[in-house]
Amino acid sequence: MKKTFAALIAVTTLAASLAATPASAQRGVGVGIAAGLLGGAIVGGAIASSRPAYGGPVYVEDAPYPACRMVRERFWDGYGWRFRRVEVCD
Repeated sequence: MKKTFAALIAVTTLAASLAATPASAQRGVGVGIAAGLLGGAIVGGAIASSRPAYGGPVYVEDAPYPACRMVRERFWDGYGWRFRRVEVCD
């Protein structure tokens, strides 16, 4: 909040100093655009660098129930031991 307030004061001071200087209409438009871009950069930087007061909600997708996995299983096929992959769900 302090950074945002300081940026707001800086922009206000800059705008007041630009408004107090006499300028032709053409030069005043360019100065106004430059002041707006500068002020936006200062305020945007202050907002971007500030931390939120609280952690926002976090949504985590749970694993589908039941959690299944592939397991290598040894079995006897009548002639000898073989291996196969079997899905096991907890």
